[in-house]
Amino acid sequence: MITKYLKINTEDNVAVALVTLNAGDTVSVGTADITLVDEIPAGHKFALTAFAENDFIVKYGYAIGHAREAIAQGSLVNEKNIKTNLDGLLEYTYAPKLEYPEIQNRDLTFNGYRRANGNVGIRNEVWVIPTVGCVNGTVNQLVDALRRETNGAGVDAIVGYTHNYGCSQLGEDHENTRKILRNMVKHPNAGAVLVVGLGCENNQVTAFRESLGEYDAERIKFMETQKVGDEFEEGLALLRELYAVASKDVRTQVPLSELKVGLKCGGSDGFSGITANPLLGVFSDFLVTQGGTTVLTEVPEMFGAETILMNRCESTQLFDKTVHLINDFKDYFIKNEQPIYENPSPGNKAGGISTLEEKSLGCTQKCGKSVVKDVLMYGDVIHTKGLNLLSAPGNDLVAATALGSAGCQIVLFTTGRGTPFGSFVPTMKISTNSNLANNKPGWIDFNAGVILENKTMDETHENFVEYIIRVASGESVNNEKKNYREIAIWKSGVTL
Repeated sequence: MITKYLKINTEDNVAVALVTLNAGDTVSVGTADITLVDEIPAGHKFALTAFAENDFIVKYGYAIGHAREAIAQGSLVNEKNIKTNLDGLLEYTYAPKLEYPEIQNRDLTFNGYRRANGNVGIRNEVWVIPTVGCVNGTVNQLVDALRRETNGAGVDAIVGYTHNYGCSQLGEDHENTRKILRNMVKHPNAGAVLVVGLGCENNQVTAFRESLGEYDAERIKFMETQKVGDEFEEGLALLRELYAVASKDVRTQVPLSELKVGLKCGGSDGFSGITANPLLGVFSDFLVTQGGTTVLTEVPEMFGAETILMNRCESTQLFDKTVHLINDFKDYFIKNEQPIYENPSPGNKAGGISTLEEKSLGCTQKCGKSVVKDVLMYGDVIHTKGLNLLSAPGNDLVAATALGSAGCQIVLFTTGRGTPFGSFVPTMKISTNSNLANNKPGWIDFNAGVILENKTMDETHENFVEYIIRVASGESVNNEKKNYREIAIWKSGVTL
């Protein structure tokens, strides 16, 4: 028998329709029989009790807003009759609530590429990275030529990561561009990298090279197009050298503790907080207990659930850094004269999410219950194993790029509506519902919708762990199969 609706937490005063329910239907929730006043689309909420104006609406055990007006029992509850409780900057107090999940260390392994500096990649690719957007055309020509010449044999991919920045930027924007590109150049998923510059840009090749610190000169090479004769012939000669080195690399067995995973969601719906995001939460706790690392970002989608994360910080210092993380982002909205709590998006609302609190409470489930071990600013690199928080916006490509730049070898991306994009690391799509997985098999890599059908969370998680290990060991995800690979760098300031 298919379950048609779900009350997620015993404290909730709304339930979620798992299939479309008709007006006039009678549903039994606990000891109450409720006649539905409205049609309730799948993923949307209905009232388990009558609400007066300003009464709190509770989902996941937390208030997700208050009633704009009186709402009858059995009515549809959505953005038209519920309003956020959030308003302006808040004061926070550290009230630690630390949990250490009791999960067995299973000594699992995957087959990855151990680099000379000790880091591990799950891919062995040749990348061409421009210091400035002016040479994007040259980068694309070089990549196409090497692909034709080698047919990609011996490496996992040959990719150029073009972008629009590297010049006409000031201050923080300029540094952000340098940081993201620097971190990409040294990322372990790249077996070899050619950095291509112009020569007159702000992001000068010489200064950029110095910013790398120690690097493997056999695997990272540079070309300034204004300083060579034929940049195509010069660049292709360098790429041939790099390809010759990278194509000899082989996978070796490494412990799962070497895995660093980014946690991201986009196109969320009413099932996100019930299936895919909790699945990632279970996996995050599992990976952390195996000695691995997970990273949660999308700071604006922590608003409304930030105190849960703050109280999971291991120390007062990390609590302070998390407060800084949240308030800095709120100040960013205020300085740009934009409402802090404008989220959720039209697509989110159509999928059943009504307020930012509801979205955030669902989104933050991706990081499970583990203790927060570190807080990273945009462009920072992971240096502490365990659960990390990372400063980046909610934009899918910007956030996924930031996760890869931090050192994640893969991004796990949950979605209720679907998206085909991919970043510069494998970007695995996990669907919240089976309809999406069935309709978009070229987008979706793993279907968490089965949790509402015939699979338990434990069964689904076990299958998910096995799939993650296969992908980490070389199995391609859809964005790689289709060569959907892009980067996006966060920009907030003046362009000259």
